[in-house]
Amino acid sequence: MKGVITVLPTITDVLAQVTVGIIGNVADSVTDLLGKSFLVELVSNDLDSWGKEKKTVKSYASCDGLDDESKSYKYEFEIEVPEEFGDIGAILVENIRHKEAYIKDIVLDGGNMIFPCESWIHSKHDNPVKRIFFTDKSYLPSDTPVGLKSLREKDLESLRGNGEGERKPFERIYDYDVYNDIGDPESSSDLARPVLGGKTHPYPRRCRTGREMTSTEPQSESRTLLPFYVPRDEDFSEIKAVTFGATALYSVLHGVIPTLESILTDPNKGFSSFKDIGSLYKEGVDMLPSDHNGLLSAIPRFVKSIASSKNSVLQFETPRMNDRDSFSWFRDEEFCRQTLAGLNPYSIQLVTEWPLMSKLDPKVYGPAESAITKEIVEQEIKGFMTLEEALEQKKLFLLDYHDLLLPYVNKVRELEGTTLYGSRTLMFLTSTGTLRPLAIELTRPPSNGKPQWRHVYTPCWDATGAWLWKLAKAHVLAHDSGHHQLISHWLRTHCVTEPYIIATNRHLSKMHPIQRLLCPHFRYTMEINGLARLALINAGGTIETSFSLLKYSMQFSSDVYAQQWRFDHEALPADLIGRGMAVEDESAPHGIKLTIQDYPFANDGLLLWDAITQWATAYINHYYPQPNLVESDTELQEWWTEIRTVGHADKKDEPWWPLLKTQQDLIKIVSTIMWVSSGHHSAVNFGQYDFAGYFPNRPTIARTKMPNEDPTVEEWKAFMNKPEDVLLDSFPTQIQATKVMSVLDILSNHSPDEEYIGSTIEPAWAADPAIKAAFEEFSGGLKELESIIDLRNTDPNLRNRSGAGLVPYELFKPFSEPGVTGKGVPYSISI
Repeated sequence: MKGVITVLPTITDVLAQVTVGIIGNVADSVTDLLGKSFLVELVSNDLDSWGKEKKTVKSYASCDGLDDESKSYKYEFEIEVPEEFGDIGAILVENIRHKEAYIKDIVLDGGNMIFPCESWIHSKHDNPVKRIFFTDKSYLPSDTPVGLKSLREKDLESLRGNGEGERKPFERIYDYDVYNDIGDPESSSDLARPVLGGKTHPYPRRCRTGREMTSTEPQSESRTLLPFYVPRDEDFSEIKAVTFGATALYSVLHGVIPTLESILTDPNKGFSSFKDIGSLYKEGVDMLPSDHNGLLSAIPRFVKSIASSKNSVLQFETPRMNDRDSFSWFRDEEFCRQTLAGLNPYSIQLVTEWPLMSKLDPKVYGPAESAITKEIVEQEIKGFMTLEEALEQKKLFLLDYHDLLLPYVNKVRELEGTTLYGSRTLMFLTSTGTLRPLAIELTRPPSNGKPQWRHVYTPCWDATGAWLWKLAKAHVLAHDSGHHQLISHWLRTHCVTEPYIIATNRHLSKMHPIQRLLCPHFRYTMEINGLARLALINAGGTIETSFSLLKYSMQFSSDVYAQQWRFDHEALPADLIGRGMAVEDESAPHGIKLTIQDYPFANDGLLLWDAITQWATAYINHYYPQPNLVESDTELQEWWTEIRTVGHADKKDEPWWPLLKTQQDLIKIVSTIMWVSSGHHSAVNFGQYDFAGYFPNRPTIARTKMPNEDPTVEEWKAFMNKPEDVLLDSFPTQIQATKVMSVLDILSNHSPDEEYIGSTIEPAWAADPAIKAAFEEFSGGLKELESIIDLRNTDPNLRNRSGAGLVPYELFKPFSEPGVTGKGVPYSISI
C-alpha cells in the first residue's frame, strides 16, 4: 500500500521572527536525502485474537519534492499491510527531522483513505512521543473501534497537561488560567492591574502559559514579548496568509503606533479644526525614517511611500460612510439609525417601565429616578401620543449606560485628560419605522461634598441648546464606543470563546463529530486573543490610552460579565427577546416577532442564525439519532461540564446554564457557540473602519465635561464664543485618534484566504454522504442570503438601510473579497 504525507511549506514567522539554525537545516536536508524524514505506523481498528492491540506496521516516508499544483511538499512511503490486519483506523507519526513540520493530511491507497491532520508535528529531538492521527470517519466514544479506544484517550491526555511548568513553544497543551497578565507592575506601579477571574473580579478563563510571577506582585504573571505561548496548533502564522491580519495588527501596534508617538509628541494635543481632521485622509501624516519601517511594509493600505522622499506617509483611506455623506455624523437620525444598523446593534432596548429607575444605592449615587420626566417626553412627542400610549405601543427605546458607568465616574475623573458621566438616551419610533432622539441624560454622582449633578438635553432650535445637544451626543457616542469594544466585541466574542476552545481540545477527541463541527469556528482565535493581551487590552495598551474608562477598561469588562453575561442569552433570538427587541411568536418567521420591523442587524442576522441552526440540527441528528446518546456521551458531558465549571468558573452555580440531555439541548448549545464566533463577531467587527474610521462619528473618548456643568465664567464665555472649539476639545487627541484608526483599519480587513462560513467543506464532513448533503444545503442557503440582503438594501421602504448617502448594511453577507469591505462572515474570530 502506498501513502502520501502532505507538508505545507512554512513562511517566515513575521510575528516572532523565528529562524532555524544552520545546523538544523543541514541535518534536515541530510535526513530527507536518506529517505527517513517521518516514521509512519498504521494502527488497526481491531484487537488480535488475545484481545490485545494488534502490532503496528511501519515504514519511513521520504521527500518527493515540491508539488507545483498544490504548492506543498509530498513525502511518500510504501507499506506492507498483512491481510489479517483489518481496517486501518489511525496513524502514528514520528518526525525524525530537527525542525517541526505542518502536516495537512495523510492519504493512503490512492485517496481511498484520508487522515485529516492540519497540525504541527514536533521534532522527536524536542519530544519523543509519536503523534496520533485518526481517519476522517467520526465516532461517538461508545462507537469507537476497540483497537482505537486507548489511543483515543491517550491523544486527549496529551493535550491536557498537568497544570505545571512553563509551556514550551512546540507543545499543544490546553489548560486554564485567570487574566493575571494584563498588568505590568514590574515596569511601573501605575501599570499594576487587578487579576480578572475569581470572586472579586469574575471573568472567563484564558489559556495557561505558566510564565513566572512578577517579583512585585506575586499574583501577576510576568509580561512577555513575542513569541507568546498558544498551543502549537493554534498558531498558523507560518502556513496561512490569513494571519496577515495578525501580522498587520502587530505591525500597527509595534510599528505605526511608536512612530506616531515619536511624531505627535504632545499626547494632549487635539485637532484645531475639522479641516485638520480631514487632512488625515487627504495629506496624511509624514512618517520619519525609523527602526519600525520594516514592520510598516506589512500594511501598505495606509502607509504609503512618497516618491520624492525617503519618508513614508500615514494616509488613511476615507471611510465609506464619510465618503458617501460627509455630514451624516452630524445628523440626529443617523445617530439613532446606527443603533439598529451600525457598529453596536447589541445595546438598544425597549422601554417597558416608567419612570426610568436606577438600581444603584441612592445613598451613594443620588436619587434613583431619572430626570427624564413625563413632561419632557410629551413635549418632544406632542401631537403624536401620550407617554402612556407610547409605552403601550412599544414606541420608546433606550441606550442605558447609567448604572454601568456611574460607579466609575469619580474614579475616572481623577485621571488626566478625560471625564465621564452615566448616561441614558431615549428614542422614539416614528410612523415610518425610523428612530428619532427625545432626550439625553448625563449624570455625575455626589463626590467631595458636591451633590449629584445631572442634566437632560433635548434636540433644540436655539443655538446654545443645539450645541449642548451635539456635545451630549458626543459623550453618549464615547460611552457606546467603549461598550462596543469592551463588551459587544471583546467580552462577548473573543473572551468568552477561549474557554470553549480549551474545553473542546481537552475533552472532545479529534474523531468526535462535535469536535469536527466546531473546529472551523475556533481557528486563529487564541492567537488573536494572545496578541490582544499583549498590546491591545493590556495596561497602557491602545484601549486603556484611547477609550473613556482608561485604566479601568478591563475592570469594567469584568463588571459587565458579572452583572449581565448569560450563555442562554447569547443566541440571537434570546438576545433580542432579552432586550425587548422581539417577542416569541411561533407563527412569525424565525419564531419571533421584532419590535422594530426594520432592524437590519436583526433582520439579516436571523437569516444567518436560522441557517446555522438548521445545519447544526441536521448534523447532530445524524450522529445522535436517539436522545440517550447525548446523555451517555462521556466526552460530550465532560466537555460541557468543564465549560460551565472551569472555563466560566465564576458563573458555575448560575441556574440559567442549559442542561445537556437531548439532541435539542445540544443543538441550542452548539448553535450558540457557532453563532458567537461567526455572525456575532462579524456584525461588531468588520464594520469598524466604515463607521468609526471617521472618529467624529464615533469618538472613543470625551475628554472635557459639558460646558453647563459647574462652569467658570471663562469656560462659559469660551463656549458661547466658539462652541465648535469646545466640541473639538472633547474629541480624542491626535495620537488617540490616529492610533485607534490604525487599529480599526486592520481589524476591519479580510485576508486573501479568509475562511468564510459555508464556503469550504471539511474533509470529515465530505467523507459522510449525509453530512455532505446537509453542508451543501447549508452552503446553498448562504448564497441565497447574499441576494436577499442585496434586495433589502435597495428597498426604499426600509429606511434604516436604504436612503440617500447610506452605506448598505452588508455585514451578514457571508462572502467577501479581501480588504476592508464591510461584509463577509468568517467561520471564526480570525482577527
